[in-house]
Amino acid sequence: MTLTRPGAHLHVHSAFSFLEGASLPRDLIRQAAAENITTVALTDTHRISGIVTFLNEAKQFGIRAIVGAEVEVEDLGRLVLLVPNTVGYSALVSLLSEAHLTSPRLNPRVSWDILERHGPGLVALTGDRRGILGQAWFKQQKTQMPVILERLAAIFGRSNLFIEMAANYLPGDGAFFHALTDLSAWKKIPTIATSAAHYAEKKDFGTFDLLTCIRLGQKIEEIDPSRHLNAENYIKPWSAMETALSRWPEALSNTLQLAERLETPNILNQRYAPRFALPSNVSAQEYLRTLVKKGAQWRYKDRLTKVWPRIEHELKIIEASGFTEYFLVVWDVTRFAREHRIRFAGRGSAADSVVAYCLGITEVDAFSRNLLFERFMSPERQEMPDIDIDFDARYRDQVIAYVHSRYGEEHVARVATYQTFRQRSALREVGKVLGFPIEELDRVAKSLPESSLSHIISHWNEIPELRQYPEHSKLQTLLQWAAKIEGLPRHIGTHLGGVVISDRPLSAISPREISQKGVQIIQFDKRDVETLGLLKLDLLGLRTFTAVDIATQTILHDTPDFSYDAIPLHDVKTYEQLQQGEGIGVFQLESPAQRSLALRLQPDRWEDIVASLALIRPGPIKGNMVDPFIARRQGRESVTYLHPALEPILSKTYGVVLFQEQVIAIASTLAGFTPGEADALRRVMTHARSVEDMQELGQKFKEKAQQRGVSIEVADAVFQQIVGYASYGFNEAHAAAFAETAYRTAYLLRHYPTEYFMGLLNAEPLGYYPIDVLLVEARRRGIKIYPIDINKSDVGVTKVGERALRIGLGFVKHLGLKLANHIVSNRPKEGFHSPRQLLDLGLTVTQATITIHIGAWDSLNVPRNFLIEDLMLPQGLYLRARYAQSGSPPSLTTQNAWDYQYCGFGQHQQWMAPWREYLRRQGFLSTSDIRQMKTGRFARCVGLLIRPHRPPTRSGKTVVFFSLLDETGVLEARLSPQGYQQFGHLLFGPTTSVIMVGGRVENRGMDVRTITPWAYQDIPH
Repeated sequence: MTLTRPGAHLHVHSAFSFLEGASLPRDLIRQAAAENITTVALTDTHRISGIVTFLNEAKQFGIRAIVGAEVEVEDLGRLVLLVPNTVGYSALVSLLSEAHLTSPRLNPRVSWDILERHGPGLVALTGDRRGILGQAWFKQQKTQMPVILERLAAIFGRSNLFIEMAANYLPGDGAFFHALTDLSAWKKIPTIATSAAHYAEKKDFGTFDLLTCIRLGQKIEEIDPSRHLNAENYIKPWSAMETALSRWPEALSNTLQLAERLETPNILNQRYAPRFALPSNVSAQEYLRTLVKKGAQWRYKDRLTKVWPRIEHELKIIEASGFTEYFLVVWDVTRFAREHRIRFAGRGSAADSVVAYCLGITEVDAFSRNLLFERFMSPERQEMPDIDIDFDARYRDQVIAYVHSRYGEEHVARVATYQTFRQRSALREVGKVLGFPIEELDRVAKSLPESSLSHIISHWNEIPELRQYPEHSKLQTLLQWAAKIEGLPRHIGTHLGGVVISDRPLSAISPREISQKGVQIIQFDKRDVETLGLLKLDLLGLRTFTAVDIATQTILHDTPDFSYDAIPLHDVKTYEQLQQGEGIGVFQLESPAQRSLALRLQPDRWEDIVASLALIRPGPIKGNMVDPFIARRQGRESVTYLHPALEPILSKTYGVVLFQEQVIAIASTLAGFTPGEADALRRVMTHARSVEDMQELGQKFKEKAQQRGVSIEVADAVFQQIVGYASYGFNEAHAAAFAETAYRTAYLLRHYPTEYFMGLLNAEPLGYYPIDVLLVEARRRGIKIYPIDINKSDVGVTKVGERALRIGLGFVKHLGLKLANHIVSNRPKEGFHSPRQLLDLGLTVTQATITIHIGAWDSLNVPRNFLIEDLMLPQGLYLRARYAQSGSPPSLTTQNAWDYQYCGFGQHQQWMAPWREYLRRQGFLSTSDIRQMKTGRFARCVGLLIRPHRPPTRSGKTVVFFSLLDETGVLEARLSPQGYQQFGHLLFGPTTSVIMVGGRVENRGMDVRTITPWAYQDIPH
């Protein structure tokens, strides 16, 4: 292929301009490379979020990458700012930060004052038609153009200011460009040529126009001057630029000269380690060692001598890697939480560290479990350590606030997330632009399977939910357009728990802005911050800890010597509960798959729980690891090892390679890999699965194993075993960390169910199941559930007896926690006597009426219709003599309807309860009846549909799993691929809530053969 002459594009927007760009940075760079463009400047609107990918891609293709941004100068128009070198990068970052932090959140503006402070040292282009000169020209303010240019020249200097001419073939360009060249000659400011690119290729214009309509809130057929008129804002070959600007060759030559001047800033792979405030005359290394030794004495006591070599090994790696102060910072954060009685637990690969265990960051004894530190940190892997810590969700923000105050607002910020167009959001937004009714969009969006839109389009006829739509319908056109924006960034958000702490002010590293949540975030996500060199802490909120703390505090009222942390780890009744599949409410063990595994595995020891958490993952299931593990665990299949050296490594998983740490240990033990090399092997196996990669790895492994006396046959067999399981392996340290909480919550469920359900309900939303399931499960365990009472309920759920709970006012949808608190805190000592009193507290008539409908006033023994009438009367008549007049309690079905409408669950009883006798007469069994039946028998059942989902399978075919809820409990059901084709549209339809199913009983669940919608209106009552 003949390449065009080299060129440069210095005004380019990517999709990180959020609705102002239609191509990702990698696509822009690849198009530039294809057109022999040697220099590209990424100039997204008010941000630099895309530069990490941009810089890496440009390096790969040998393109000079320039960092920049386009900004709005007050209300005058836009200016393109380019970074000429690494020093200039800090100026741009500071400028963008100040613009975001001093402007309305969604409308950043750069004032002249900000430009004057941070502009020197940057290169400025005057922009295209939306630019600061273009706006003056087209708004007939031409006399302002030389004034604006002089002011810019005073800030940037004439050698760093350029008049931009965008080659876009727009009406009026000729006159505009002539005016610009005249202005250039007059003011001695050179012109420059751009394409003002907003997408990579000409064919991407349709996608860009679609995004523009979404940004403007317009339909596609509407005309707006803000929409581009043609498809010329792309990465043009330089020959096309020469043709477009043939009358202005100096602009073209100036562009190439400027491109040669500009440098790619050296901003990646730096190190901005946080600084820890140390006691005087003590180094960071000394302080960390002191803390670790103290912690080791606490953790290991008389085993300290035995464990110290491992600790010394870890400390040397930590010190050599330069992360000593990072560990001190993490210790400091957990110290704060511990001192403030905030429950927390470290997890992830950090639990592979004995140092982290001694510092109290994690609760996993990596030494006793023989976990490999190199899975977490290695001198051969120059990566940032990643420590994740879960905190009680109520107090996580308090912990983050401490980090801000301790290390300084200029040094701490939250990590961003790029909220992308996902399947349903893309469909909805594009549908609005194309004129689809909102109701239809909602119906279609709820029906789509969870896969990419392109996959849905290519498999249209295989998806039963779409069978009602013709293959070439308007819907398919909608999906085709929506697929074009799926995956593109829509806006910036806040990471759940990611916090960066830097030794340098962040204003020199990344722009900061205020997120929708009202917190300061940097403009990079978790992957980019590591590439930049910022250390990230994940300080996450875990609602399970909220539930645990609420339960624990309640238990202590009656059992003062109870300690959650001292729960015995070998409680027989706790394991018996799990063996029976009774795990609803248990952290990480409550899903149908986990409860089904427990029925088969019959866990009776700690290691069974650790293994369970690793087994129920897409990888192990697809890799057929579950069945062999259970068979060997139960002695139905012999445990063999390909080499005697593997027994110590694989014995606890019965010869199955289940954990990532085991892959590292096998490579180290059998083939003599260093721990770092072994972890690199694991990583390559996990992510690179090409035949060539596997052959190269296999050859190296077998050669090194042979050098250690292992036969070629055994070495080959072991490698094949690793290959078969490596990509599915789970981090053992993470599983062990989660197992701690899983077991302890199972203990609470078994021994303190009332208190634990109180905690779970007050911590909602959390876990796998909705509140309705938890209430049914609580009732099934003999706990009385009292409904909301205006004079007895608190805000949350309260314990009102040894085995009794009362629902709180905070669970009424149309009240919310704030109003519920207001009601409770202003409740008279003698109690409320009329709903009209709620109006005096600021509630609306509608809100007060809802409290009547849900039965919150029933304890007054006043007919509800009278209360509503009293509420409506302007004089608020309250005549006791009328109590006995017309008015009867609502029917059970009506009460259920109110409960589910205004609370979302059955506070009086579960939805199916009123129809139980009728259903029995019709031959339908309860879920409890079916769970007691023998496998193979046929049964029919009616219940609420809960969480239908399509997990990955070994065969690749679609199998649907769902739960069916009635007043007696939950029944887990499975629908075969054939059944999915026949009934899938009923499970994933937008309105399906109650269904009738029939099928064969299977391991206390059901293999479903038939599904029919069920409408309660058809039932006589």
